[in-house]
Amino acid sequence: MRGIGPGIGWTRVGGTFRLALVFLATSGMANAAEHITLINGFDLMCDHRSVLGDKVRLYLDAASANFVEVRAEEIAASEHVDLPRSAAKNPSSGALPADGKLTEAELRELQAKAGKTHDLDVDLLASVVRQESGGNTRAVSRAGAQGLMQLMPQTAADLGVGNAFAPGENVNGGTAYLDGLLRRYHDNLALALAAYNAGPAAVDRWHGIPPYRETQLYVARVIHEFNRRIAARKNVRTVATGTQVATAAR
Repeated sequence: MRGIGPGIGWTRVGGTFRLALVFLATSGMANAAEHITLINGFDLMCDHRSVLGDKVRLYLDAASANFVEVRAEEIAASEHVDLPRSAAKNPSSGALPADGKLTEAELRELQAKAGKTHDLDVDLLASVVRQESGGNTRAVSRAGAQGLMQLMPQTAADLGVGNAFAPGENVNGGTAYLDGLLRRYHDNLALALAAYNAGPAAVDRWHGIPPYRETQLYVARVIHEFNRRIAARKNVRTVATGTQVATAAR
């Protein structure tokens, strides 16, 4: 794997901002969901809702096992959304899990397969997926990015991804895209991540990480998570072998 030091040349940029939170419907029986926008700017994708006095309970799954409760006046807008349906859970083949969920092992398998194909570290991919979607196969951003690695429809089409909600297709497409950005920016991980978030045009325009708080925090969080995973991996290997092993993104 080509050596990319995850923290080399990167200085964390200060500043905070409010992230839009995306909660996903996990119904395997229906492909209908409701996209809720709250007055604080948060986004939720819920399976169904119920009214309890002046509160509204937004359920994240058909079984009503997980929910978010808000005041009725906190809901700024809602719209019907159709999500792809699949009869079986088969992430390795690229199919959409019926319940919208993957186990850690299944997700790791997809990332390992894509990482091997494109010569990228599985922990780098895991760090990007965590920041992009939190591992939710049905994640949809306000901008329209979809799936585990949050591919925009046109980007997905350019990468040959037929169904951005299919885990295997999404991860492989997102990994190919990240690989292309790393090559474009000569394995500068910070610039590649900035381009993944804000687009290559923005990175090229500013000749570096754009001065966008969202992009700056995105790059910092992914690199921080990548470093954390590498440190954990080193610790495991040190315990197992008594020798600390250096790792890299490629």
